[in-house]
Amino acid sequence: MANSNSDYKAHLRPPPKDLRPQTSDVLGTTLNLEFEDMPLPRSLLMGIFEAGFEKPSPIQEQAIPAALEHRDILARAKNGTGKTAAFVIPLLARVDEGVRKGRSGIQAIVLVPTRELALQTAQVCKTLSKHMGIEVMVTTGGTTLKDDILRLGQTVHVLVGTPGRILDLAGKGIADLSGCGVFVMDEADKLLSPEFGPVMEGLLGYLPPPVEGDNKDAIGRQVMLFSATFPMIVKDFKDKHMRSPYEINLMDELTLKGVTQYYAFVEERQKVHCLNTLFSKLQINQSIIFCNSTNRVELLAKKITELGYSCFYSHAKMLQSHRNRVFHDFRSGTCRNLVCSDLLTRGIDIQAVNVVINFDFPKNSETYLHRIGRSGRFGHLGLAINLVTYEDRFNLDRIERELGTEISPIPREVDRRLYVAPSGSEEETKIAQQREAAQREQALREQQVMPFSVFASFVHIFLFHLCLSFVAYVLIVLPRRLYIKHSHKYLTLSFSRFSSRLR
Repeated sequence: MANSNSDYKAHLRPPPKDLRPQTSDVLGTTLNLEFEDMPLPRSLLMGIFEAGFEKPSPIQEQAIPAALEHRDILARAKNGTGKTAAFVIPLLARVDEGVRKGRSGIQAIVLVPTRELALQTAQVCKTLSKHMGIEVMVTTGGTTLKDDILRLGQTVHVLVGTPGRILDLAGKGIADLSGCGVFVMDEADKLLSPEFGPVMEGLLGYLPPPVEGDNKDAIGRQVMLFSATFPMIVKDFKDKHMRSPYEINLMDELTLKGVTQYYAFVEERQKVHCLNTLFSKLQINQSIIFCNSTNRVELLAKKITELGYSCFYSHAKMLQSHRNRVFHDFRSGTCRNLVCSDLLTRGIDIQAVNVVINFDFPKNSETYLHRIGRSGRFGHLGLAINLVTYEDRFNLDRIERELGTEISPIPREVDRRLYVAPSGSEEETKIAQQREAAQREQALREQQVMPFSVFASFVHIFLFHLCLSFVAYVLIVLPRRLYIKHSHKYLTLSFSRFSSRLR
């Protein structure tokens, strides 16, 4: 079989081999399976290898074979260890490419909690299925329903999106889910929270019921749940909606082995200065800086830009088109730093990010775990730095205890070997520094035109409301005041005449 594999592999064009060291989070497999050992179609294997996959990670080698047997899956694994491919690969293997029924041809649904994660997951589906005839559609809130209606008029095999929008499409009869045999929930702990829970229950009502017995050819509901954390609400869902699920727990420890965690004890007014020092001393490929509120996101992004560093920002109150643009440009490497709220804490996979900075320290351990998981993706090295104030000291201690991890004081000099790939030579470092200097000059010239176009939008909205208020004043308030004024004069004149007659 190896000889036949080499025939088609010779014509593939995989990306350059990633020579960065990886940790046991992705290398610590136990079954020693290869992708060719799994009953996957040749066209899917071609997409897997062209995407740069070489061997299954621990979560993939356990989840994929069980999912291919149509078993329900309940999988818990660390952030950045290959969970997305662990459900996308068996999902694509199950899709019948020959079904061309428009909106009634949907065979699989992938639900995610955020729009950015939906776009990313849909792109993974398209990348892995590039040699297959599978049609993938992504739908989220913040976009027009008309576009979704037109797209669902054509063939759609895999539907990726946020729960509210997909429930809306199903409820209006736009998306027919009666033939949907695969139901995947990524970041399941978030999807089963009170915010999304009722929506998930509603969606399950549109899916076919589970298949009783071992009839794998029948259209039945296969449910797969993936997340890094599983609260009690997940157990309730499992007991109610899943059939003897295959349970996977690879969380021997909660934090990624490749992420080194530090804290800097600062006063609130010192945070921007501290951030500037970190930028000047660290060798940052790309960084994500987290704030606890949308207002602080915009203010900090403006400060960073004024310091001369290229910076984008993103938060939930931005227009969806702006969020998409920021996410796409940051992912493609246009900008080095991204300031955001907890919008991007879940699932976002940008492997160039090697530094995460908590400008505002998170309130709970779950948020902290997802934030620092944006660095050190897929077993690579990363750095997480927390700016901690006096008020944060109790949260710091509690999060260390809950996660069973140690967050150390930041040293005067951070060892680059902890977060920078050792393959980089001094010449490459100089080139990176020159590139950063050029980016600073460009940022100063452009003054962050693209992300801060949101400010222009607010100005336009303000001017629109101002004009609207002026028109309302001229048409309604002013005539009323004139009427009252003239009516008062008339009544005064009439009363004076009446009084004179009495005299």
